[in-house]
Amino acid sequence: MTNDALISASRRQSLIAMLSIPVIALAASSFTINTAAHAADLPRVLVLATGGTIAGQADPRAAGAYKSGQITGEQLVASVPGLDKLARVNAEQISSIGSQDMNDKVWFALTRRIQQAFDKNEADAVIIIHGTDTLEETAFFLDNVVKSDKPVVIVGSMRPATAVSTDGPGNLYEAFQVAADPRSRGRGVMAVLNDKIQSARSVTKTDTTSIETFMSPNGGPIGYVDTAGGVRFLAQAPSAKRTTYALPTSDPLPRVDIVYSHANMDAIPIADAISHGAKGIVLAGVGDGNTSKSALDALEAAAKKGIIIVRAARVRSGFVTRNVEVDDDKNGFVVSEDLNPQKARVLTQLLIARGVTAPAELQKAFTATW
Repeated sequence: MTNDALISASRRQSLIAMLSIPVIALAASSFTINTAAHAADLPRVLVLATGGTIAGQADPRAAGAYKSGQITGEQLVASVPGLDKLARVNAEQISSIGSQDMNDKVWFALTRRIQQAFDKNEADAVIIIHGTDTLEETAFFLDNVVKSDKPVVIVGSMRPATAVSTDGPGNLYEAFQVAADPRSRGRGVMAVLNDKIQSARSVTKTDTTSIETFMSPNGGPIGYVDTAGGVRFLAQAPSAKRTTYALPTSDPLPRVDIVYSHANMDAIPIADAISHGAKGIVLAGVGDGNTSKSALDALEAAAKKGIIIVRAARVRSGFVTRNVEVDDDKNGFVVSEDLNPQKARVLTQLLIARGVTAPAELQKAFTATW
């Protein structure tokens, strides 16, 4: 297949159909690609694979069933024609899990490997192959700890590699297009799926199974990409330097629990979180981050004991505002601004690990990230 065919919009679907043939038969040998004479002029992209649906293999237990993380990053990259025209590629396996099992240990390993690759000038960009369930949390964590303006792109798929209509190959090709584009520098961690480029702060999964699942409700995508038209950013890269936090010396991160608000809520979930050693509690509140009186009273009592309380919202979009329905100043609460509960949890963990525990300082950190 020629490069012209790859960048033809009319043939993108045929490319995906061809790539839906199971790739598990590909050899998993020592991996590098690109032997073309012009290879030295191409950017160096390090692929770090963690598993996920994109690396999934069909399972006979039911129609459409699959097991995540069965195919290596090397095999996935080798299955996509034309990547050697975009970059010089090395692939490494960090883990082989479904992203529902993503954990601090893998986050720390990813961070250290990315930072090492950039600090030692081993790579010009990094692509992370990841499952979709917690992709937004990993992206946001890395966006807050990786210290570099070089591109980090996270990519996954909603359908496994062995599915007839897998979206993985197209997503992976487009991730390479973004990673290799010099305009990607200085934009932090970006998620690339389904022809869209989304920022780590704003992106979230919105549908259980549709390939049109990743959206940015408060900000919209930061750009678009396709095999025909290439990369289109909607604005210049921000000129301000991103705020990042030092990676703690060892995992795990401090325990922070999310408590989900609902009608007729009592204080039991809050007491349970405290009994299990939570250093912080993120409220996935109704409306503007609100909850029942009994739950609010329990959260206020917890805050007085030094437990960090962050009000977020269970609704999909909008900002949580201070002191409107809840007296945050009196209660010693923090509001999440635009961050959803799962991302508010990540930032709270990083701040506690750094020793930031005063509500005013915590609020300043949440606000400064917008």
